[in-house]
Amino acid sequence: MGFPEEIFYEIEDKRIIQAINAIPREAFVPDNLRDMAYLDSALPIGCNQTISQPSLVAYMTQLLKLTGKEKVLEIGTGSGYQTALLAELAEKVYTIEIVESLYERSKETLENLGIENVCFKLGSGYEGWTEYAPFDGIMVTAAPPKIPKKLLKQLKPGGRMVVPVGGEGEVQTLKLIVRSGEGFVEKDMNYVRFVPMVE
Repeated sequence: MGFPEEIFYEIEDKRIIQAINAIPREAFVPDNLRDMAYLDSALPIGCNQTISQPSLVAYMTQLLKLTGKEKVLEIGTGSGYQTALLAELAEKVYTIEIVESLYERSKETLENLGIENVCFKLGSGYEGWTEYAPFDGIMVTAAPPKIPKKLLKQLKPGGRMVVPVGGEGEVQTLKLIVRSGEGFVEKDMNYVRFVPMVE
């Protein structure tokens, strides 16, 4: 089963559409919501967290401009769905989850699917993962009130970070940040709603 093509109308990278259609989204949602797995909507996964709608996952991934050779840091493993897509499109993914039950569940899900190019960490996303920095790309899947400075420092020159920024319950701004030789170039890309990024 796959998604209707029209939900990916903004996606120019056909590799992303192929990859997202190869990932069984039903494996990442609770059993009682499996019949809704291929709707273009966010779904609850427990612990006050959600799995984002596929069109947004694809859009945010496209902003990283992955070619298959990158080392990517993901903040907020959640269900592991975004992680799986990044793993299809990058060389290595380092993902951090602060909620232990989600960490255990997503790790098991991805391992059961045979996805082997992912390293998992239980901890605060605000700290990043200095041991493996710098990263070609950083994907943040929960909203901090402002851009975490420690994550910026872990971005490689020329690297790209996608992060929703704003308060809980507010409309947040999805930002694309590119590290240049002179510093950071920040661009507002869209308006979104994500769960808050917690410490």
